[in-house]
Amino acid sequence: MIVNRLVLSGVVCNSPIQRVSPSGISHLQFVIEHQSQQCEAGFKRLVRCKMPIVLSGSQSTQLVKSITIGSNLVIHGFVCNHYDQRGLNKLVLHAEQIEFIGSGDSPYGTLFPSS
Repeated sequence: MIVNRLVLSGVVCNSPIQRVSPSGISHLQFVIEHQSQQCEAGFKRLVRCKMPIVLSGSQSTQLVKSITIGSNLVIHGFVCNHYDQRGLNKLVLHAEQIEFIGSGDSPYGTLFPSS
């Protein structure tokens, strides 16, 4: 069985950037910051991470104004390696479902961009 699924909640910590690929596909890129308390080996530990997010397709143009710094999101998707200009590898979450949580950040509620 081959599985590649990730669900991560967090706060948007940079301004989303919209790009269009050479093939004409729109991509919205931003970073979320996650913080939680997890139990590991019977001990509680504080977990923090920043995760780059990519949302592709026509929904990315609809959401460019809804996703702002401070938006609380739950993102469902798959992970993939990306390489930056220096050739450094980073793990990126490709969003397939985005839920806006908390203070009513978006009129969209839950969004399913891949459907």
